[in-house]
Amino acid sequence: MIEQMNLERSSKLMADLTYNMSFTAGGLFFKEAPELAEIYFDFRNWSEVRKHVLSDNVLQAKTNASSKRFIQEIIFRLEQLNEDQLALLISGSIQEKKYLLWYAACERHKFIKEFAIEVVREKFLHLNFKMTYKDFDIFYNAKAEWHDELDNLKPTTVKKIRQVLFRMMREADILLPDDSINSIHISPKLKQTFRSPKSSDFSIFPISDADIKRLL
Repeated sequence: MIEQMNLERSSKLMADLTYNMSFTAGGLFFKEAPELAEIYFDFRNWSEVRKHVLSDNVLQAKTNASSKRFIQEIIFRLEQLNEDQLALLISGSIQEKKYLLWYAACERHKFIKEFAIEVVREKFLHLNFKMTYKDFDIFYNAKAEWHDELDNLKPTTVKKIRQVLFRMMREADILLPDDSINSIHISPKLKQTFRSPKSSDFSIFPISDADIKRLL
């Protein structure tokens, strides 16, 4: 009886936490995000950044609608970063920038974060380094059983989500060009930008439990 109640409570919690799938608006935004981070330090207010970027068409989008969509998504992600991380996004190495943008995407999108932890890192820990579309499909179908917002999407939309997510992982160097999982290294400079870090901050990366302990 108690086990059944716990199962029902767990199921309800899963169903209550909806997924935001707006990450299909773009990829990792490796070029654009540091530009917006620089502008942030001029205003230190994301609303002002949004106004400035739109009025000056900083991203040089072809249409105002696409510009708004991209800017909105980038800013939502950058809002997940503290000022130390934003500064490193401007001045850091290519790898540090990529890992920060992957972290920001995971913090913004629960679907990406859970995929990174439950699929990518789990495969890495089991020395199964090849990522496939089938891995995504299994994960997606399992989540869709509890989430109507996923279950109701058209197959073409699901394919787009899968395509964009894999592209983001390649852009972040989480995956190599052949979709093998890349073993990565978190630099001391990047590690220092995390204030009161939690294991979940680093479990989005394909690194070992021992590495996470060293980072905490």
